Amino acid sequence: MTRALRPRSPRPPRRQAARTWQYTAGAATAGLALAAGVVTAAGPWDANGQRTAERDRATALERPGGADHDGSAAAGSGTAPGTRPAPSAAPVLAGLDARTAAVDTRTAPPGGKALSGALGRLLGASALGGDHAAAVVDVATGKRLYGTEAGKGFTPASTTKIATAVAALSALGPDHRLTTRAALEPDTGELVLVGGGDPTLTARGKAGGGDWADLRTLAADTAKALHKRGVHKVTLSYDTTLYSGPALHPIGVNDNLAPVSALTVDEGRVNDSVSGPAHRVADPAKDAAGKYAAFLKDAGIATTAPGPSKASTRAETLAAVSSPPLSALVERMLTNSDNDIAEALARQTALASGEPGSFDGGARAISARLTKLGLPMSGAAFHDGSGLSRDDRLTADLLTALLVTAGDPGRPGLRPVLTGLPVAGFTGTLTHRYTDGAAGVIRAKTGTLTGVNTLAGTVVDADGRLLAFAFLASGTTDPLQAQAALDTTATALAGCGCR
Repeated sequence: MTRALRPRSPRPPRRQAARTWQYTAGAATAGLALAAGVVTAAGPWDANGQRTAERDRATALERPGGADHDGSAAAGSGTAPGTRPAPSAAPVLAGLDARTAAVDTRTAPPGGKALSGALGRLLGASALGGDHAAAVVDVATGKRLYGTEAGKGFTPASTTKIATAVAALSALGPDHRLTTRAALEPDTGELVLVGGGDPTLTARGKAGGGDWADLRTLAADTAKALHKRGVHKVTLSYDTTLYSGPALHPIGVNDNLAPVSALTVDEGRVNDSVSGPAHRVADPAKDAAGKYAAFLKDAGIATTAPGPSKASTRAETLAAVSSPPLSALVERMLTNSDNDIAEALARQTALASGEPGSFDGGARAISARLTKLGLPMSGAAFHDGSGLSRDDRLTADLLTALLVTAGDPGRPGLRPVLTGLPVAGFTGTLTHRYTDGAAGVIRAKTGTLTGVNTLAGTVVDADGRLLAFAFLASGTTDPLQAQAALDTTATALAGCGCR
């Protein structure tokens, strides 16, 4: 993603002098009361309605921002010097329980005419190209407050990940984990490293950051089990048969996505990066098995050069490591716009839905899951889980419906979709955006392809109402100006009482 961009249009006149803390303070007053019921239902949360793990990540800014897709915008990553600690996200989660909590809701949501006046001119900016769509929905009621071309399908770029996240959580549940294991064949003594599709498996140990499954640990545990059996040398193989179909995305070799494999470590990155574009290995499974063999050697187990195979049903599992819960994978995917996680979750959704673990299977499964949730699917089309495909189509109506569904108090398992959204001015792909605007009160997924700029997320307006929004533009010629125009529009929404 690009570095710090400051909106070039003036702030909305209604809140011209407002500072970030004023947005936050005003929203928190209404939000703390409204969020009480959902906090209890959805845990683990802090007292202000924010996932504890997400709050800690936002404060430390441990996850650098990355690029969405094609490198047409300059990459911005790492933690900016002197970065402020992130505020509590209570105002961002405000209003999710408004349908059930006994609170004062006399403040009406923004009016359509007022929103049209506030947003129409900004969305008509030449920087947003020749075609655009937008929708704004009150999360507490589900009522659409503003829309233009909201039912028309647009190339969504990386906002596709919102749909992937909802589908995966719906299919698998937030506590699901992905397991990588080492299995010993009883007859041949062959040791098989079996890929479980964990896109966050790491060979870097603690240096990889986070509580991710560690290939070193798997090798050490495997070696202990072999030593107990008196085995000190094995024939080593690896099994990637969980997934099927082409490993390479239709866009071809690309720094934004490794070939998709059921067995990969550190996303096949050849450098020490954890997000954003990077050169990738050509065969992630072979690379992972080679590193596993080296770790076994360090633990006193000699191996043959690893080759592909398939573990039999009689193979005995000697050791296994599992990913963090799916909720954590979804949050990392959305915060960093992680294409590798997105394609893995699409395949996992496919497998849970009886589809093959492939690009096509994942696309069908995502569509089927969203249809089952009763979401507006007219105009939508899926071809992958990451949004790298230019043939993907989403509508502004569908994107806002996904966000409203994720905020439904009756569906707490979908809440990571909201808590994983980058926080304006603080985390992920929004770390260096909104630095002089609505920092802390906008959370949104960005999307960028050549000629395409999108933004979808949640915002707390000046009256403390939680709104879901989606802005999609096509035919853009300057990604930086288009991004600035979208940021200005979202900032106007944050500052709008719009009566």
